[in-house]
Amino acid sequence: MNRFLPGTSATILAALAVSANMMSSTAFATTESVSTPSKGKAMTQQATGPFDVKMIPQPADPAAAGETIGRMVLDKKYHGALEAVGKGQMLAMRTAVAGSAGYVAMELITGKLDGRSGSFAVQHTGSMNRGAATMVLAIVPDSGTGELTGLTGTMEINVAEGGKHSYKLDYLLPKAP
Repeated sequence: MNRFLPGTSATILAALAVSANMMSSTAFATTESVSTPSKGKAMTQQATGPFDVKMIPQPADPAAAGETIGRMVLDKKYHGALEAVGKGQMLAMRTAVAGSAGYVAMELITGKLDGRSGSFAVQHTGSMNRGAATMVLAIVPDSGTGELTGLTGTMEINVAEGGKHSYKLDYLLPKAP
């Protein structure tokens, strides 16, 4: 049995829900807490906007459970307060129970966040338990570069009816020098 569910994401789970018609509108909330950067005084901010995502299926890896684990390359374009591109990779697997699956992904986002340039990494972890989705997207500690050095926070992804994606990024960032 091929346990990978093509089209999974929200970047894997939301698309899973949409493509599987399990729900018409899906909002995922993060559960990670936001920690204060160790350097400088932090500014609490929220960035929101739409984004476009392309998921490019990759060949199965026989050395890593073959067809049971699906792999996809992420190619995203963020708009709004986050003007950036995101590049990453996802791994996903579903169970024999309809509506149950899991995924992990790593994504490097490069561009401008509220006018400040740099890059940062986001770690995705998600599962779907018989149609009930949970997802955590957290900025990888100390991954910020350039003017985004010291960035911490979490992200929520929403997939509206029709497949339109949007994000909400809650973050802390030391004041600009």
